[in-house]
Amino acid sequence: MLGEGILKGLAETAKNFAGSFVSAERLTTVEYPEQRIAPIEATRVFPFLVYDGPEWEAGLRCVACQICEKECPPKCIYIEKSKDKKPDAVGKQQFYPAKFDIDVSVCMSCQICVEVCPFEAIKMDTEFELSTDDRFGGLLHDRKQLAKSNEYYHHIHPTEAAEVDARLAEEKAKAEAKAKAAAAAPKPAVPAAKPAAKPVEGEA
Repeated sequence: MLGEGILKGLAETAKNFAGSFVSAERLTTVEYPEQRIAPIEATRVFPFLVYDGPEWEAGLRCVACQICEKECPPKCIYIEKSKDKKPDAVGKQQFYPAKFDIDVSVCMSCQICVEVCPFEAIKMDTEFELSTDDRFGGLLHDRKQLAKSNEYYHHIHPTEAAEVDARLAEEKAKAEAKAKAAAAAPKPAVPAAKPAAKPVEGEA
């Protein structure tokens, strides 16, 4: 029938309109900021750096490989690699970021930095209320501002964080087993030094 699709669309709109007055599930308007809706787990806003343990600086997973800086489309990540090294999440000596800044006024929330990070060090936050009256320095977040604990990561992305922890634990167990096997392996015997040849009588 001519116009059947239009009538179905109008009926659906009328049903949702009427239902919004009697059903909380159909309510589409939220009186923000007095009312807030908890973000879903897949929400992504701006990146943050994950750290393990109680100390953010000592526990940062980032090893300053600078892959995220190179792959960032708007080039809003700035990293300076340290001169010394510290143990990473699996106990391997790695460099760390002496400087790690993200300009959130430029960040496009594409999540490419998260996808290319091989160390599970950078993830997407759900915090979006970052407005400030400082249009320059206030929107350039340093590594201390970006650092958030693994517990926080579990709070906002529980499913994803559990998978990451399981993968990191497996990698750490493999590294420890490899180190133990190398330590337990018998060392090759050092060949005894040959005695010096005695001089033949008559030789100068």
